[in-house]
Amino acid sequence: MSLESNRTLGGIGAILVAVGSIVPIIGIVGIILVLIALKGLAEYYNENSIFQNALYGIIFYIIAVIVAAFVLIGAFFGGILAGPSMGSVLAFAGGVIIAAVVMFIFYVLGALYFKRSFNVVSAKSGENMFNTAGLLLLVGAILTIIIIGLILMLVAWILVAIGFFSIKSAQPPSPPAQPPPPPP
Repeated sequence: MSLESNRTLGGIGAILVAVGSIVPIIGIVGIILVLIALKGLAEYYNENSIFQNALYGIIFYIIAVIVAAFVLIGAFFGGILAGPSMGSVLAFAGGVIIAAVVMFIFYVLGALYFKRSFNVVSAKSGENMFNTAGLLLLVGAILTIIIIGLILMLVAWILVAIGFFSIKSAQPPSPPAQPPPPPP
């Protein structure tokens, strides 16, 4: 794919990821488009770490959601099977806390790998917006403990979209100058 199509896919995908904070299905489509665009940029710039780091980031995000879901489901059913008692309430609360901690750890790891990917894109494309977005994504992931982190992550994905749309196309090399014709 061309640089222009990767820019467009990545920009639209990042916007969908930002909107996906409200409608999760749209976010999934967006992250797939961002991955496709980062794969294209990795090939364009001949730098595999762009795609590999983003892929690791997605894997950590998926692990975060799956592990948290299993722990929450286990805590829920453990609380139901234990019957209505103070112990079951404490077991459920403990499960929720464990799920939150596990999800937090993997979410920060995912953001760290996305930051690495965006740093390489920034270095290769010359678009510094990716550095800022990667840093905001990481800080936002760390601050998800307080709600402000989610807002920072939303802003980070908007900056990623701006970064994709701001990548400048490489100018084709100008043809070599023709030597002046010899005098008559």
